[in-house]
Amino acid sequence: MVTTTKEKKLYKKLSIQVSLNGLSFCILNQEDNKITYLKKIEFEKQLDPIKVLSQIELTYEKEEALNQPVDEVLLLYTNSLFSLVPENLFDEDNASNYLKFNTKILKTDFIAFDNIQGGIVNVYIPYTNITNYFFDKYGEFEYRHSLSVLIEGLLDLPDAAEGTKVYLHSHLSSYELVILENGKLLFANSFEYETREDFLYYLLFTAEQLKLDPDKFELILLGDINRTSEEYKMAWDYIRNISFLGPFHSFSFETDHKPEEELSEYLLLKSL
Repeated sequence: MVTTTKEKKLYKKLSIQVSLNGLSFCILNQEDNKITYLKKIEFEKQLDPIKVLSQIELTYEKEEALNQPVDEVLLLYTNSLFSLVPENLFDEDNASNYLKFNTKILKTDFIAFDNIQGGIVNVYIPYTNITNYFFDKYGEFEYRHSLSVLIEGLLDLPDAAEGTKVYLHSHLSSYELVILENGKLLFANSFEYETREDFLYYLLFTAEQLKLDPDKFELILLGDINRTSEEYKMAWDYIRNISFLGPFHSFSFETDHKPEEELSEYLLLKSL
């Protein structure tokens, strides 16, 4: 349950990330800034939203910690059903029009949008069955698209205004590419890939279209990628300046809930 203003404040915030490839859950104790629960579940294959909901229900049955009362709930949707629109061109009454060229829209689809700093609106399709499930469980709560969290987090970096930077946030078989130029968003998109050659192709093709020289731009990695990843090794052969994002949060962790790679939980932790 989510506490109301009449109930005692618990100082606990739950963040949930939902994709068709997996789930992540995180609980923050805001009194001592400590992560008290962190759970990541990867599916063997991509599921549809109905089967994802079944996995969510199963997780709540198995994980006792998820059934504790919290003050706040934030749900992040990670999917490719989005489109970025300049705020001055956005018309809420015609939100579906911004998506129809990127994805197939059903009459039953609900269109949502996030206002992002820098005058950008992220228009996207959340999974209505999953939204309804969490509304039934917690009452009113906030949900956003994970790309919105990613872009805002990168725009807030101290060195975001310095030159051109290419940020690659990797998942197991997809990644988001966010490019900033002198502190402003130049490009943001997501790519699905099957081979490491595909991984490299989308990256280099985007750089070519934006006239970015692989010998000069800085590629900064985060998400499910590290120095042992095949994708990293291939990128290293073609791009001169590669690094990993530095420290991005001030949380401490309960011993049993510290992730092996904190960058792999960037979106979840950044949303808290």
